Amino acid sequence: MRGLLGVIDRISSWTSRLAMATIFVLIAAVCYEVVARYVFAAPTLWAFDASYMLTGSVFVLAIGLTTQENGQVRIDFLSSRMPVRAQHIVNLLVTGGIVTPCMIWITYDACRRALNAARTGEVEPVSPWAPLMWPFYTAIAVGLVVFCLQLLATTSRHAMGVARPDSVDTPSGDLKV
Repeated sequence: MRGLLGVIDRISSWTSRLAMATIFVLIAAVCYEVVARYVFAAPTLWAFDASYMLTGSVFVLAIGLTTQENGQVRIDFLSSRMPVRAQHIVNLLVTGGIVTPCMIWITYDACRRALNAARTGEVEPVSPWAPLMWPFYTAIAVGLVVFCLQLLATTSRHAMGVARPDSVDTPSGDLKV
């Protein structure tokens, strides 16, 4: 089981690296637009669409690593006062029973939408550039699949009791000191 959890953690790390690379593409696109607009008075048709698509992709591709490192905002003022075993149970019920099933449903819809956009050649209907939407939808679907895998790994770690609920976990499930 720990081997599978390690594979999921490596996938999350890989997609976060993809998100980091995407940030550089976003920076280049915005810089190009600023120079084109203000230096040459020739704004681009594509900069706005590229910006929102790349920003959304960065966010979703990095969410798996954020979950792996327990970096999300937590409201645990009640559960943090409970014994560690009770915290595991609370995290197991919330993550495994509520968050993960909802995210699997959303992920299924995102994958279906990405496939449909690729099949039909869907373009952004309100954009003068009219970019193809399947690359953006695919990035969202990939990020959500990795997020769901990481949620399952987190749930498993709480079920096995290898993660302290009130601390950040390392990929191996050992506690950081």
